[in-house]
Amino acid sequence: MTQAADYRIPTSGLGLKGPIQRPAPGSLPLRGDLAHIALATHYLVPHYVVPQIYTVQADGATLKLTADRAADDVAQLDGSSQFEVLDLAGDWYWGCVGPDGPSGYLPKATLRTAD
Repeated sequence: MTQAADYRIPTSGLGLKGPIQRPAPGSLPLRGDLAHIALATHYLVPHYVVPQIYTVQADGATLKLTADRAADDVAQLDGSSQFEVLDLAGDWYWGCVGPDGPSGYLPKATLRTAD
């Protein structure tokens, strides 16, 4: 069983409040279909997710921009660091280091459930 992160769920109404510039891919944990719950008061998407906490395997892992080993690298994650999983896409997890990013995809084999 994974451990859920401790983030507050907004209690006020969410809505469009004017134009917002979309961040660069791989920066914030934000896609067109979902976003990290911590971004709910800043970005409007159909779904917000409270992340599940996983740990990067001892060898570390390379965070990718898309779910493809040939994709551009976003960041190198150290072994035993935490990764917040927001979505499962086949053999890949999409998530982030934290709500401020970076975000991207990791192969399932590079993660284990948090201790």
